[in-house]
Amino acid sequence: MNAHSPTPSILDSCGVAPERAREILSEALVGADDGELFAERSESESFLFDDGRLKSAAYDSSEGFGLRVVAGETAGYAHSSEISEASIKRAAQSAALAKRGYEGQAADAPRATNTKLYGEEDPTASPDFSDKVALLQEIDAWCRARDPRVVQVMASLAGERRTVEILRADGRLIRDVRPLSRVNVQITVEKDGRRENGYTGAGGRAGFEAWIGAEKWQEQAEEALRQALVNLDAVPCPAGEMDVVLGPGWNGVLLHEAVGHGLEGDFNRKGTSAFSGRIGERVAAKGVTVFDDGSLMGRRGSLTVDDEGTPTERTVLIEDGILVGYMHDRMSARLMGMKAGGNGRRQSYAHMPMPRMTNTAMDNGTTPRAEMIEATQRGLYCANFGGGQVDITNGKFVFQCTEAYLIENGKITAPVKGATLIGDGPSALTRVTMIGDDFDFDPGVGVCGKSGQSVPVGVGQPSLKITGLTVGGTSV
Repeated sequence: MNAHSPTPSILDSCGVAPERAREILSEALVGADDGELFAERSESESFLFDDGRLKSAAYDSSEGFGLRVVAGETAGYAHSSEISEASIKRAAQSAALAKRGYEGQAADAPRATNTKLYGEEDPTASPDFSDKVALLQEIDAWCRARDPRVVQVMASLAGERRTVEILRADGRLIRDVRPLSRVNVQITVEKDGRRENGYTGAGGRAGFEAWIGAEKWQEQAEEALRQALVNLDAVPCPAGEMDVVLGPGWNGVLLHEAVGHGLEGDFNRKGTSAFSGRIGERVAAKGVTVFDDGSLMGRRGSLTVDDEGTPTERTVLIEDGILVGYMHDRMSARLMGMKAGGNGRRQSYAHMPMPRMTNTAMDNGTTPRAEMIEATQRGLYCANFGGGQVDITNGKFVFQCTEAYLIENGKITAPVKGATLIGDGPSALTRVTMIGDDFDFDPGVGVCGKSGQSVPVGVGQPSLKITGLTVGGTSV
């Protein structure tokens, strides 16, 4: 984890003496509040099997560094794909312009950790190229043979191994090797001229072996086929205000978008979030506890340390309906007088860190999902979400349901298509009337975008009943 790894550091392998890099960084940070040198080396690979053939296979490798100097609310940042003493020195001189005339006090260094949340597997190295292509071909053939209504199969693999080294002002060199892999299956079925899709994916911070066993990918394929066949029989969704029951797991993406972004520290420091200045207030129904936890073993959104070198941890954001915290990187924590919880994340060395979610979820309750259905006279059961949009300033959201059913007189009846959920996060949380006992995380497919940066994340929740949501569909 720290300086004495048997593997040569990125700096060493590029001919940069770590001692010299420390000297350059220390000089740049004189009078600054914070900063670091972030070096990165990554290899990534992706395969797409579509329309019965290998449509694309891509490999990419990159390396570079970024150097940041933080002075008050200002940050100077310079980055380069050339890792050399000369380029680091030029970057330090440029980033240090942020502190002209500023005299700050160096922030405390992040605490050290010996925890490892994942191994150092390289998904780009194993299995072999030919084995990956053969696997996708096998998935394609198996899905087509499963049901005569299958007319199209799209299967893909994506993997990467990212090594980061964070040189801190106190001289510590923090190293983290981050594997990430993912398997996706999409199936299109046709009946009487009508076509519908089903989609599944799974992954996390490990090599491909965790997801490419036959029992694993066949389970994914069966689920994608089931969704597609359900949608073949779906009728247009009625529109209007109704009670909604959400299934567990991936549906936590609504929580992530409608509430999670609004609880990130920078939006609250700037006063642009619907949750700004509301610590200690009730923002959700009793029983609603929301947390962000980057310290979960092997999950897609987990990190041993964030991109500033802070160990990740569980941060409770809403406890029994009361707002108790935000997610912080080092800058927002320092400026708000709070604790950095390991939420400083960046897409790559070419980007500055900012407060970001890791694995964001709502805690379990005690109500079986069947009771939620039985207690609903007219409503919608949403089993799976697709895409969505949210406005951070007020939490207003629109989400598409990829698998949904009518609830009539306490029973699930017809599957519906074209259903969208419309509302706002803060008020939706106050309308939660039942919390399920079936908590689950998503299968490992989440990607979050913010300010032009994308990072892998996780979401989760138990089943929920929310009253009075607006459902978009077909007017009746």
